[in-house]
Amino acid sequence: MPGRRDDPRGIVILGATGQIGRLTLELISRRGGELQVRALAARRNATGLAAAAARFQPAAVALADSAAADRFRQAAEGRWRGEILVGAEGLATLAAWDDAEIVVNAMVGAAGLPPSLVALQAGHRLALANKESLVIAGALVMQAAAESTGRLLPIDSEHSALLQCLSGRSREEIARLILTASGGPLRGHSAGALARVTPAEALRHPTWEMGPRITIDAATLFNKGMELIEAHWLFDVPFERLGVWVHPQSIVHALVEFRDGALLAHLSAPDMRLPIQYALSHPVRWPAPIPPCDLTRAGPLGFEAPDATRFPCLRIAQEAGRAGGTAPAVANAADEVLVVAFLSRRVPLTAIATGLETVLGRHRRVAAPSLEQILAADAWAREEAEAYAHDLGART
Repeated sequence: MPGRRDDPRGIVILGATGQIGRLTLELISRRGGELQVRALAARRNATGLAAAAARFQPAAVALADSAAADRFRQAAEGRWRGEILVGAEGLATLAAWDDAEIVVNAMVGAAGLPPSLVALQAGHRLALANKESLVIAGALVMQAAAESTGRLLPIDSEHSALLQCLSGRSREEIARLILTASGGPLRGHSAGALARVTPAEALRHPTWEMGPRITIDAATLFNKGMELIEAHWLFDVPFERLGVWVHPQSIVHALVEFRDGALLAHLSAPDMRLPIQYALSHPVRWPAPIPPCDLTRAGPLGFEAPDATRFPCLRIAQEAGRAGGTAPAVANAADEVLVVAFLSRRVPLTAIATGLETVLGRHRRVAAPSLEQILAADAWAREEAEAYAHDLGART
């Protein structure tokens, strides 16, 4: 169980070698002995995990498979001693770790869902960066939070911003929640140009440093559709009261429109250390880990409506969210496969949207799915999306 408040707060980090995981470890270092790493997990980056284990000396680590564990064991030899766990069972063990108060889930993909459920059921604070947990199984995740002493706090900058803007507000006051989007690297491209975009162009995000999949999702605006689904579940707001504004400067992260027409906005520098730190410190605020945002030097702040014609993935994700059930899981899984196909130059960028519509059109939705049905829908969608990409590649 978590220690006393005057003891170090134990933290487990799943996805410790990715960007969110690395920034979390950086923030832990800044707090001196106030936070203590109890366990770390990575997929297959054994070298990166070994370096983190040597520095923070967790009691346990977990990796995806025995081959990755063997590489870790060699890389960590003489620098770390502890328990090495493997696979989904290893992740579940870390997510329920007795000597931890906070579980940071920075994993990528549907594999991050079961640990999110386990962490909440164990009564931990879940600092959530794994979008898929809420996108594909929002009902199950929020039920787990409601039925336990666990607490879910978002790490996404937009949802962290909304959480802060909504503090102390009643739902009756809210007219609309608005997420902002930078517009990504392809914001100014014509429809014809989008069909010819290369992976290198699509990966050149103007504001955020992110992994390949989320960067491509930002370029197609699918990522913003996923975030609308997350906001729907996190704040219990229907989709018709959720909106997106394109804001290239990425300084305004979200806005709340109240029923009297007033807008309350959250502004900060575009740096993920801020929402990560807030998820760790909530409800208090720690000193800023970066220089403050100076609006006198930021230049004009602009806003525009997203172009649904050039970027249909936003609409497709919204429709999947409204349909609910297994539809969001299918959309998420198909997108992940199609993004990989684009990055490997097997299909054009525009095939992500057409592939999503094709796979969703073939899906027989389950309205109130179990975890097993969600994971089955995920697996089915991956096969369908792969077949679509293969067939399209063979014709071009």
